[in-house]
Amino acid sequence: MPAEFTSLLETFDNPFPERAYEIETVCPEFTSLCPKTGQPDFGTLTIIYSPAAKCFELKSLKLYLQQYRNHGAFYERVTNEILDDLVGVTQPRWMTIHAAFTPRGGIRTNVIVTHGERPRS
Repeated sequence: MPAEFTSLLETFDNPFPERAYEIETVCPEFTSLCPKTGQPDFGTLTIIYSPAAKCFELKSLKLYLQQYRNHGAFYERVTNEILDDLVGVTQPRWMTIHAAFTPRGGIRTNVIVTHGERPRS
């Protein structure tokens, strides 16, 4: 993603870096543009991660995600770019993004991308 998008992401120190725990953030109003039609794509992003030293700040995440409203890219690219950017700023133990896009033409698409390996319970 362009550096000006990524520069919007802010982090803060994990208050419990010695503990492996999960944070789940749900973004139900994600919007990007279809690169073929220029029409908006709507979806819900669910970000689950186990922070190491840093956590991402929620207002900065909102401002970062809003940049996609005018960005044309397929679902797969958008989801992978977001994962790369969030991993780049937080360096988590692991992170998964589940992007559930609203049906279009009777077809629903989910894109799930992961960084690292989530421990099994």
